[in-house]
Amino acid sequence: MTKNWTVTRILRDRNAGLYFTGLVVSAFGTSALGLAAGVWVKDLSGSNGLAALCGFVIWAPTLCGPALGTIADRVRRGPLLIRTNLALAALLLTLFAVDSRADLWLLFTVLLGYGTLVVVQDPAESALVAAVVDRDLLGDFNGLRMTAVEGMKLVAPLTGAGLYAAFGGPVVAALDAATFVLAAALWLLLRVREERPGRPAGDWRTQTADGVRELWGHPLLRPLVLAGGTMMFLASLSSSTNYAIVESLGHAPAWTGVLYTAQGVGSVAVGLVSGPALRRLGERRFGAAGIAVAAVGVAARALPSDPVVLLGNAAVGLGLPCVLIAAFTAVQRELPGPLLGRATATANTLLFTPNVIGLAAGAALVELADFRLLLGLTALALCATGLCLALFGPKAVADQSAASADRTSARSPSDANPA
Repeated sequence: MTKNWTVTRILRDRNAGLYFTGLVVSAFGTSALGLAAGVWVKDLSGSNGLAALCGFVIWAPTLCGPALGTIADRVRRGPLLIRTNLALAALLLTLFAVDSRADLWLLFTVLLGYGTLVVVQDPAESALVAAVVDRDLLGDFNGLRMTAVEGMKLVAPLTGAGLYAAFGGPVVAALDAATFVLAAALWLLLRVREERPGRPAGDWRTQTADGVRELWGHPLLRPLVLAGGTMMFLASLSSSTNYAIVESLGHAPAWTGVLYTAQGVGSVAVGLVSGPALRRLGERRFGAAGIAVAAVGVAARALPSDPVVLLGNAAVGLGLPCVLIAAFTAVQRELPGPLLGRATATANTLLFTPNVIGLAAGAALVELADFRLLLGLTALALCATGLCLALFGPKAVADQSAASADRTSARSPSDANPA
Protein backbone atom coordinates (compact mmCIF):
# COMPACT_ATOMS: atom_id res chain seq x y z
CA MET A 1 0.00 0.00 0.00
CA THR A 2 2.74 2.44 0.97
CA LYS A 3 4.55 1.56 -2.22
CA ASN A 4 1.60 2.78 -4.29
CA TRP A 5 0.94 5.94 -2.27
CA THR A 6 1.54 8.86 -4.59
CA VAL A 7 3.51 11.08 -2.19
CA THR A 8 5.87 8.25 -1.30
CA ARG A 9 6.43 7.29 -4.93
CA ILE A 10 7.29 10.87 -5.90
CA LEU A 11 9.47 11.79 -2.95
CA ARG A 12 11.38 8.51 -3.10
CA ASP A 13 12.74 9.64 -6.48
CA ARG A 14 15.51 12.16 -5.73
CA ASN A 15 15.02 14.35 -8.79
CA ALA A 16 11.23 14.27 -8.59
CA GLY A 17 11.32 15.10 -4.88
CA LEU A 18 13.65 18.07 -5.34
CA TYR A 19 11.67 19.36 -8.28
CA PHE A 20 8.36 18.98 -6.47
CA THR A 21 9.68 20.77 -3.37
CA GLY A 22 10.83 23.67 -5.55
CA LEU A 23 7.37 23.89 -7.11
CA VAL A 24 5.68 23.93 -3.69
CA VAL A 25 7.97 26.71 -2.45
CA SER A 26 7.46 28.94 -5.50
CA ALA A 27 3.69 28.26 -5.54
CA PHE A 28 3.45 29.48 -1.96
CA GLY A 29 5.12 32.79 -2.81
CA THR A 30 3.06 33.27 -5.98
CA SER A 31 -0.24 32.66 -4.16
CA ALA A 32 0.76 35.00 -1.34
CA LEU A 33 1.56 37.82 -3.76
CA GLY A 34 -1.53 37.24 -5.91
CA LEU A 35 -3.96 38.52 -3.28
CA ALA A 36 -1.63 41.14 -1.79
CA ALA A 37 -1.00 42.82 -5.16
CA GLY A 38 -4.69 43.59 -5.68
CA VAL A 39 -5.12 44.84 -2.11
CA TRP A 40 -1.98 46.97 -2.51
CA VAL A 41 -3.31 48.61 -5.68
CA LYS A 42 -6.71 49.16 -4.04
CA ASP A 43 -5.10 50.90 -1.06
CA LEU A 44 -2.90 53.11 -3.22
CA SER A 45 -5.54 54.04 -5.81
CA GLY A 46 -8.93 53.45 -4.20
CA SER A 47 -10.00 51.89 -7.51
CA ASN A 48 -11.68 48.48 -7.76
CA GLY A 49 -11.01 48.46 -11.50
CA LEU A 50 -7.26 48.96 -11.09
CA ALA A 51 -7.17 46.30 -8.38
CA ALA A 52 -8.92 43.83 -10.70
CA LEU A 53 -6.48 44.78 -13.47
CA CYS A 54 -3.65 43.07 -11.55
CA GLY A 55 -4.92 39.61 -12.47
CA PHE A 56 -5.38 40.57 -16.10
CA VAL A 57 -1.86 41.98 -16.38
CA ILE A 58 -0.34 38.78 -14.99
CA TRP A 59 -2.42 36.57 -17.31
CA ALA A 60 -2.06 38.72 -20.45
CA PRO A 61 1.31 37.22 -21.56
CA THR A 62 -0.44 33.84 -21.87
CA LEU A 63 -1.73 35.09 -25.22
CA CYS A 64 1.88 35.07 -26.46
CA GLY A 65 2.51 31.58 -25.07
CA PRO A 66 3.22 29.77 -28.37
CA ALA A 67 5.89 32.31 -29.32
CA LEU A 68 7.43 32.56 -25.85
CA GLY A 69 7.50 28.75 -25.67
CA THR A 70 10.12 28.67 -28.43
CA ILE A 71 12.65 29.91 -25.84
CA ALA A 72 12.32 26.64 -23.90
CA ASP A 73 13.30 24.68 -27.03
CA ARG A 74 16.35 26.80 -27.83
CA VAL A 75 18.27 26.37 -24.55
CA ARG A 76 18.77 23.81 -21.81
CA ARG A 77 15.67 23.82 -19.62
CA GLY A 78 17.32 23.42 -16.20
CA PRO A 79 19.57 26.51 -16.44
CA LEU A 80 16.67 28.45 -17.99
CA LEU A 81 14.48 27.74 -14.96
CA ILE A 82 17.21 28.71 -12.51
CA ARG A 83 17.92 31.98 -14.32
CA THR A 84 14.28 32.96 -14.70
CA ASN A 85 13.68 32.26 -10.99
CA LEU A 86 16.57 34.53 -10.05
CA ALA A 87 15.30 37.15 -12.53
CA LEU A 88 11.86 37.01 -10.92
CA ALA A 89 13.41 37.49 -7.48
CA ALA A 90 15.36 40.54 -8.65
CA LEU A 91 12.29 41.97 -10.39
CA LEU A 92 10.14 41.65 -7.27
CA LEU A 93 12.66 43.48 -5.11
CA THR A 94 12.14 46.63 -7.20
CA LEU A 95 8.70 46.88 -5.59
CA PHE A 96 10.33 48.35 -2.49
CA ALA A 97 10.23 51.61 -4.51
CA VAL A 98 6.41 51.57 -4.65
CA ASP A 99 4.84 53.73 -1.93
CA SER A 100 2.24 55.98 -3.64
CA ARG A 101 -0.31 56.06 -6.45
CA ALA A 102 2.31 57.69 -8.70
CA ASP A 103 4.37 54.49 -8.47
CA LEU A 104 1.62 52.19 -9.72
CA TRP A 105 3.20 52.12 -13.18
CA LEU A 106 6.15 50.28 -11.65
CA LEU A 107 3.93 47.78 -9.89
CA PHE A 108 2.02 46.98 -13.09
CA THR A 109 5.25 46.78 -15.07
CA VAL A 110 6.64 44.27 -12.59
CA LEU A 111 3.43 42.23 -12.73
CA LEU A 112 3.60 42.18 -16.54
CA GLY A 113 7.23 41.05 -16.43
CA TYR A 114 6.28 38.49 -13.77
CA GLY A 115 3.58 37.02 -15.99
CA THR A 116 5.88 36.96 -19.01
CA LEU A 117 8.65 35.08 -17.20
CA VAL A 118 6.13 32.60 -15.81
CA VAL A 119 4.89 31.91 -19.36
CA VAL A 120 8.50 31.19 -20.35
CA GLN A 121 8.94 28.96 -17.32
CA ASP A 122 5.83 26.81 -17.73
CA PRO A 123 6.87 24.97 -20.93
CA ALA A 124 10.44 24.63 -19.65
CA GLU A 125 9.11 23.08 -16.44
CA SER A 126 6.89 20.66 -18.34
CA ALA A 127 9.74 19.60 -20.63
CA LEU A 128 12.16 19.15 -17.74
CA VAL A 129 9.58 17.14 -15.78
CA ALA A 130 9.33 14.76 -18.73
CA ALA A 131 13.12 14.29 -18.47
CA VAL A 132 13.62 13.98 -14.70
CA VAL A 133 10.44 12.11 -13.70
CA ASP A 134 9.93 8.46 -14.59
CA ARG A 135 7.38 8.16 -17.39
CA ASP A 136 5.13 5.97 -15.23
CA LEU A 137 5.07 8.68 -12.55
CA LEU A 138 4.09 11.59 -14.80
CA GLY A 139 0.40 11.35 -13.98
CA ASP A 140 1.13 11.07 -10.26
CA PHE A 141 3.53 14.00 -10.39
CA ASN A 142 1.15 16.27 -12.30
CA GLY A 143 -1.67 15.39 -9.92
CA LEU A 144 0.50 15.99 -6.89
CA ARG A 145 1.61 19.29 -8.41
CA MET A 146 -2.04 20.28 -8.73
CA THR A 147 -2.60 19.31 -5.11
CA ALA A 148 0.37 21.41 -4.00
CA VAL A 149 -0.66 24.49 -5.99
CA GLU A 150 -4.27 24.30 -4.80
CA GLY A 151 -3.13 23.55 -1.26
CA MET A 152 -1.01 26.68 -1.28
CA LYS A 153 -4.08 28.65 -2.30
CA LEU A 154 -5.71 27.59 0.95
CA VAL A 155 -2.98 29.02 3.17
CA ALA A 156 -0.70 31.36 1.22
CA PRO A 157 -3.21 34.15 0.43
CA LEU A 158 -4.03 34.46 4.13
CA THR A 159 -0.31 34.60 4.89
CA GLY A 160 0.19 37.25 2.24
CA ALA A 161 -2.77 39.28 3.49
CA GLY A 162 -1.49 39.08 7.07
CA LEU A 163 2.01 40.17 6.09
CA TYR A 164 0.59 42.97 3.96
CA ALA A 165 -1.57 44.24 6.82
CA ALA A 166 1.34 44.13 9.26
CA PHE A 167 4.29 45.24 7.14
CA GLY A 168 3.06 46.39 3.71
CA GLY A 169 3.38 45.19 0.12
CA PRO A 170 7.18 45.25 -0.22
CA VAL A 171 7.54 42.59 2.49
CA VAL A 172 5.16 40.28 0.62
CA ALA A 173 7.17 40.88 -2.55
CA ALA A 174 10.35 40.03 -0.62
CA LEU A 175 8.74 36.77 0.58
CA ASP A 176 7.89 35.84 -2.99
CA ALA A 177 11.41 36.73 -4.11
CA ALA A 178 12.86 34.50 -1.39
CA THR A 179 10.72 31.56 -2.54
CA PHE A 180 12.04 31.94 -6.09
CA VAL A 181 15.64 31.98 -4.85
CA LEU A 182 15.02 28.87 -2.75
CA ALA A 183 13.35 27.09 -5.67
CA ALA A 184 16.33 27.96 -7.89
CA ALA A 185 18.70 26.51 -5.26
CA LEU A 186 16.70 23.27 -5.09
CA TRP A 187 16.61 22.90 -8.87
CA LEU A 188 20.35 23.54 -8.99
CA LEU A 189 20.73 20.23 -7.10
CA LEU A 190 18.93 18.21 -9.78
CA ARG A 191 21.08 15.54 -11.39
CA VAL A 192 20.06 16.11 -14.97
CA ARG A 193 22.26 15.79 -18.03
CA GLU A 194 20.92 17.98 -20.81
CA GLU A 195 22.60 18.31 -24.15
CA ARG A 196 22.62 21.81 -25.56
CA PRO A 197 19.81 21.76 -28.16
CA GLY A 198 20.59 22.55 -31.74
CA ARG A 199 19.12 25.74 -33.08
CA PRO A 200 15.66 24.95 -34.48
CA ALA A 201 15.21 25.44 -38.20
CA GLY A 202 13.53 28.61 -39.40
CA ASP A 203 12.69 31.87 -37.66
CA TRP A 204 10.55 32.18 -34.54
CA ARG A 205 7.33 32.22 -36.59
CA THR A 206 8.24 28.90 -38.18
CA GLN A 207 9.24 27.44 -34.83
CA THR A 208 6.00 28.61 -33.22
CA ALA A 209 3.99 27.13 -36.09
CA ASP A 210 5.81 23.79 -35.69
CA GLY A 211 4.72 23.54 -32.06
CA VAL A 212 1.13 24.50 -32.86
CA ARG A 213 1.02 22.01 -35.75
CA GLU A 214 2.43 19.17 -33.64
CA LEU A 215 -0.15 19.72 -30.91
CA TRP A 216 -3.14 20.36 -33.18
CA GLY A 217 -2.42 17.42 -35.46
CA HIS A 218 -2.34 14.86 -32.64
CA PRO A 219 -5.63 12.91 -32.36
CA LEU A 220 -5.36 12.49 -28.59
CA LEU A 221 -4.05 15.93 -27.63
CA ARG A 222 -6.38 18.04 -29.78
CA PRO A 223 -9.63 16.83 -28.13
CA LEU A 224 -8.09 17.02 -24.66
CA VAL A 225 -6.96 20.62 -25.16
CA LEU A 226 -10.24 21.65 -26.79
CA ALA A 227 -12.23 20.07 -23.96
CA GLY A 228 -9.97 21.69 -21.39
CA GLY A 229 -10.32 25.13 -22.95
CA THR A 230 -14.09 24.76 -23.19
CA MET A 231 -14.20 23.62 -19.58
CA MET A 232 -12.14 26.62 -18.41
CA PHE A 233 -14.49 28.98 -20.26
CA LEU A 234 -17.57 27.38 -18.70
CA ALA A 235 -15.97 27.22 -15.26
CA SER A 236 -15.26 30.96 -15.40
CA LEU A 237 -18.93 31.58 -16.28
CA SER A 238 -19.87 29.59 -13.19
CA SER A 239 -17.42 31.44 -10.95
CA SER A 240 -18.88 34.77 -12.10
CA THR A 241 -22.06 33.85 -10.19
CA ASN A 242 -20.29 33.51 -6.82
CA TYR A 243 -21.46 36.82 -5.36
CA ALA A 244 -25.02 36.26 -6.62
CA ILE A 245 -25.03 32.82 -4.97
CA VAL A 246 -23.77 34.23 -1.68
CA GLU A 247 -26.39 36.99 -1.78
CA SER A 248 -29.19 34.50 -2.46
CA LEU A 249 -28.10 32.46 0.56
CA GLY A 250 -28.31 35.55 2.77
CA HIS A 251 -24.61 35.88 3.54
CA ALA A 252 -22.22 38.81 3.41
CA PRO A 253 -19.92 39.05 0.37
CA ALA A 254 -16.96 37.87 2.48
CA TRP A 255 -18.62 34.42 2.59
CA THR A 256 -17.36 33.99 -0.96
CA GLY A 257 -14.08 32.95 0.64
CA VAL A 258 -15.83 29.89 2.05
CA LEU A 259 -16.81 28.87 -1.49
CA TYR A 260 -13.19 29.18 -2.65
CA THR A 261 -12.02 27.09 0.30
CA ALA A 262 -14.51 24.31 -0.48
CA GLN A 263 -13.39 24.27 -4.11
CA GLY A 264 -9.75 24.20 -3.05
CA VAL A 265 -10.35 21.17 -0.84
CA GLY A 266 -11.78 19.30 -3.82
CA SER A 267 -8.79 20.20 -5.99
CA VAL A 268 -6.35 19.05 -3.32
CA ALA A 269 -8.14 15.71 -3.08
CA VAL A 270 -8.15 14.92 -6.81
CA GLY A 271 -4.42 15.50 -7.13
CA LEU A 272 -3.72 12.68 -4.71
CA VAL A 273 -5.61 10.08 -6.74
CA SER A 274 -4.99 11.30 -10.28
CA GLY A 275 -2.01 9.04 -10.99
CA PRO A 276 -3.80 5.73 -10.30
CA ALA A 277 -6.96 7.07 -11.97
CA LEU A 278 -5.06 8.01 -15.13
CA ARG A 279 -3.49 4.57 -15.32
CA ARG A 280 -6.87 2.89 -14.93
CA LEU A 281 -9.00 5.14 -17.13
CA GLY A 282 -6.59 6.76 -19.59
CA GLU A 283 -6.42 10.48 -20.30
CA ARG A 284 -9.69 10.89 -22.22
CA ARG A 285 -11.96 8.99 -19.84
CA PHE A 286 -10.29 10.54 -16.77
CA GLY A 287 -10.80 14.03 -18.19
CA ALA A 288 -14.38 13.27 -19.24
CA ALA A 289 -15.23 11.88 -15.81
CA GLY A 290 -13.84 15.00 -14.17
CA ILE A 291 -15.91 17.28 -16.41
CA ALA A 292 -19.03 15.25 -15.55
CA VAL A 293 -18.36 15.62 -11.81
CA ALA A 294 -17.84 19.36 -12.29
CA ALA A 295 -21.16 19.59 -14.17
CA VAL A 296 -22.99 18.06 -11.20
CA GLY A 297 -21.23 20.50 -8.89
CA VAL A 298 -22.15 23.52 -11.02
CA ALA A 299 -25.81 22.46 -11.05
CA ALA A 300 -25.76 21.99 -7.25
CA ARG A 301 -24.57 25.59 -6.82
CA ALA A 302 -27.99 26.78 -8.02
CA LEU A 303 -29.84 25.17 -5.09
CA PRO A 304 -30.84 27.31 -2.04
CA SER A 305 -28.91 25.34 0.59
CA ASP A 306 -25.58 26.14 2.23
CA PRO A 307 -24.42 22.50 2.55
CA VAL A 308 -25.45 21.65 -1.03
CA VAL A 309 -23.71 24.71 -2.46
CA LEU A 310 -20.53 23.90 -0.53
CA LEU A 311 -20.64 20.28 -1.70
CA GLY A 312 -21.19 21.58 -5.22
CA ASN A 313 -18.12 23.78 -4.98
CA ALA A 314 -16.09 20.84 -3.68
CA ALA A 315 -17.31 18.77 -6.65
CA VAL A 316 -16.28 21.55 -9.03
CA GLY A 317 -12.84 21.61 -7.41
CA LEU A 318 -12.66 17.83 -7.67
CA GLY A 319 -13.66 17.64 -11.33
CA LEU A 320 -12.13 20.62 -13.09
CA PRO A 321 -8.44 19.77 -12.62
CA CYS A 322 -8.88 16.30 -14.14
CA VAL A 323 -8.81 17.34 -17.79
CA LEU A 324 -5.91 19.75 -17.12
CA ILE A 325 -3.86 17.00 -15.49
CA ALA A 326 -4.78 14.61 -18.30
CA ALA A 327 -3.88 17.13 -21.03
CA PHE A 328 -0.47 18.09 -19.63
CA THR A 329 0.44 14.48 -18.85
CA ALA A 330 -0.50 13.46 -22.40
CA VAL A 331 1.55 16.31 -23.89
CA GLN A 332 4.60 15.20 -21.89
CA ARG A 333 4.19 11.57 -22.91
CA GLU A 334 3.22 11.96 -26.55
CA LEU A 335 5.35 14.74 -28.00
CA PRO A 336 9.07 14.67 -28.83
CA GLY A 337 11.43 16.62 -26.53
CA PRO A 338 12.68 19.17 -29.09
CA LEU A 339 9.11 20.44 -29.64
CA LEU A 340 7.84 20.01 -26.11
CA GLY A 341 8.41 23.59 -24.98
CA ARG A 342 6.52 25.15 -27.89
CA ALA A 343 3.72 22.58 -27.78
CA THR A 344 3.25 22.96 -24.01
CA ALA A 345 3.12 26.74 -24.33
CA THR A 346 0.49 26.38 -27.07
CA ALA A 347 -1.51 24.07 -24.81
CA ASN A 348 -1.28 26.63 -21.99
CA THR A 349 -2.63 29.36 -24.26
CA LEU A 350 -5.50 27.23 -25.57
CA LEU A 351 -6.41 26.02 -22.09
CA PHE A 352 -6.21 29.24 -20.11
CA THR A 353 -7.09 32.07 -22.50
CA PRO A 354 -10.79 31.01 -22.49
CA ASN A 355 -10.72 31.56 -18.71
CA VAL A 356 -10.08 35.29 -19.21
CA ILE A 357 -12.78 35.52 -21.89
CA GLY A 358 -15.27 33.64 -19.72
CA LEU A 359 -14.71 35.92 -16.73
CA ALA A 360 -15.55 38.96 -18.85
CA ALA A 361 -18.59 37.26 -20.43
CA GLY A 362 -19.80 35.98 -17.07
CA ALA A 363 -19.60 39.42 -15.49
CA ALA A 364 -21.97 40.69 -18.20
CA LEU A 365 -24.31 37.69 -18.24
CA VAL A 366 -24.86 37.60 -14.49
CA GLU A 367 -26.27 41.14 -14.76
CA LEU A 368 -28.62 40.18 -17.60
CA ALA A 369 -29.95 36.77 -16.53
CA ASP A 370 -30.85 34.92 -13.36
CA PHE A 371 -27.75 33.19 -12.03
CA ARG A 372 -29.66 29.90 -11.64
CA LEU A 373 -30.42 29.83 -15.35
CA LEU A 374 -26.78 30.58 -16.12
CA LEU A 375 -25.61 27.77 -13.85
CA GLY A 376 -28.10 25.31 -15.36
CA LEU A 377 -27.04 26.06 -18.92
CA THR A 378 -23.36 25.89 -17.92
CA ALA A 379 -23.91 22.47 -16.33
CA LEU A 380 -25.56 21.19 -19.51
CA ALA A 381 -22.72 22.53 -21.64
CA LEU A 382 -20.19 20.82 -19.37
CA CYS A 383 -22.06 17.53 -19.72
CA ALA A 384 -21.96 17.85 -23.51
CA THR A 385 -18.23 18.66 -23.41
CA GLY A 386 -17.45 15.63 -21.26
CA LEU A 387 -19.55 13.37 -23.47
CA CYS A 388 -17.80 14.55 -26.64
CA LEU A 389 -14.40 13.94 -25.05
CA ALA A 390 -15.36 10.45 -23.89
CA LEU A 391 -16.74 9.39 -27.27
CA PHE A 392 -14.19 10.98 -29.60
CA GLY A 393 -12.64 8.48 -32.04
CA PRO A 394 -11.60 5.79 -29.51
CA LYS A 395 -10.04 3.51 -32.10
CA ALA A 396 -7.98 6.23 -33.77
CA VAL A 397 -6.77 7.51 -30.44
CA ALA A 398 -5.86 4.05 -29.23
CA ASP A 399 -3.85 3.43 -32.40
CA GLN A 400 -2.03 6.75 -32.03
CA SER A 401 -1.25 6.08 -28.36
CA ALA A 402 0.16 2.67 -29.23
CA ALA A 403 2.28 4.19 -31.96
CA SER A 404 3.51 6.82 -29.54
CA ALA A 405 4.42 4.15 -27.02
CA ASP A 406 6.49 2.39 -29.67
CA ARG A 407 8.12 5.66 -30.68
CA THR A 408 9.12 6.58 -27.15
CA SER A 409 9.94 3.16 -25.78
CA ALA A 410 13.59 3.52 -26.71
CA ARG A 411 13.78 6.81 -24.82
CA SER A 412 13.87 6.89 -21.03
CA PRO A 413 14.14 9.59 -18.37
CA SER A 414 17.36 7.88 -17.36
CA ASP A 415 18.86 9.06 -20.68
CA ALA A 416 18.82 12.56 -19.19
CA ASN A 417 19.29 11.44 -15.61
CA PRO A 418 22.57 9.69 -14.88
CA ALA A 419 21.84 9.38 -11.17
